[in-house]
Amino acid sequence: MSNATRILIALVVGLSLGIFAAGQSPELGEEIAYWLDIVGSLWLNGLRMTVVPLVVALLITGIVKSAEAARAGPMAARTVTWIVSMMVLSAVMGAVLTPLFLSLWPMPEESAAALRAALTTAPAVAEQPALRDFIVALVPTNPIAAASNDSILPLLIFTLVFAFANTRLAQGPRTQMGGFFEALADAMVIVIEWVLKLAPIGVFALAFVVGARSGFAALGAVAHYIVIVSMVGIVVGAFAYPVAVFGGKVRLADYTRQIAPVQAFAVSTQSSLASLPLMLKKAEALGVREQTAGLVLPMAVALLRVTGPAMNLAVALYVANWFGVELDAFDYSFAIFIAALTSMGAVSLPGTVSFVTSIAPICLALGIPVEPLALLIAVETLPDIFRTTGNVQMDVALATAIEAPEKERENAVSQSGART
Repeated sequence: MSNATRILIALVVGLSLGIFAAGQSPELGEEIAYWLDIVGSLWLNGLRMTVVPLVVALLITGIVKSAEAARAGPMAARTVTWIVSMMVLSAVMGAVLTPLFLSLWPMPEESAAALRAALTTAPAVAEQPALRDFIVALVPTNPIAAASNDSILPLLIFTLVFAFANTRLAQGPRTQMGGFFEALADAMVIVIEWVLKLAPIGVFALAFVVGARSGFAALGAVAHYIVIVSMVGIVVGAFAYPVAVFGGKVRLADYTRQIAPVQAFAVSTQSSLASLPLMLKKAEALGVREQTAGLVLPMAVALLRVTGPAMNLAVALYVANWFGVELDAFDYSFAIFIAALTSMGAVSLPGTVSFVTSIAPICLALGIPVEPLALLIAVETLPDIFRTTGNVQMDVALATAIEAPEKERENAVSQSGART
């Protein structure tokens, strides 16, 4: 049994026992919930302590690797440009689609109120600073202090500048610096994996607390969350079809037929990397040359998970809606920036790890409670199906879009040669 399955079972059992205990003996249920709340909070703190160093390390290594890839040649540079554009567009779509879906099908108010009361560890929403103070604070005078205070947005801005500065170093120092942060990221991932081994215990404890304090409202809220976030992923992933048709100049029927086996394989494995051999085969069946597919698809698997920014932002915005956090246009713009940035850094991580490292920075930057993420990670297996499916179909579509101008240039050269 996989750890993700154990976490999901822990969620179901914890909610069920919490609801049962509250129904049979509310006083006993509250007493048990008090102690399990401590256990769950300890586990959540174990996750939170790794977020800042891991995000910083991943962002630096991701930018350095992207810069190295762009130097590999014109085709690689175009691929990186497409990837960055898609990640930003994905975050924008998440910022638009999530409020839209929540307005069309809002969470029942009684469920939201019950869950807010159940998660007593979630802090009160902080008052937003004045606009001048907010803008001035974007450039941190002390990056170490920003990290210690969970001031994610100023820290990310400093990290972004530092990472681009690394790309200008000579080959030797650049390699040494990249190796250091890559080792730091690997070490943090190991720590998170240790913490996630205890996730069934932590999730069971938190789920019992929520079940005991919110009752059956928790079940409906979890189902509502799964549907909203999955719908965002489905819509974003569906944009692979116009990318293939208009960008890659392939027929819709051909793309639909060739991508179907890749989608089925992605659903069964929930892994873009495992789907890579089949993606290479189907891209070539769509007319992508072997040398193009061999360059673009591995880069896409390494750097592009197009559903990530949209679905990560959807999770954060869902929690904001859940806890009544009001967000303005500035908040949305920075949320888009952070979602695109952290998703690019986290693409090579396992789903449960990237769930924390990609979404927690958005929540911390916007004053959104991160405590609900400890419960939502338990049901990530279900939305992750749509994450992976959308990613693989966009990877193949990207390969066709990179190949199309190459074919047009070759045809123009051959026609010019024929005329002469």
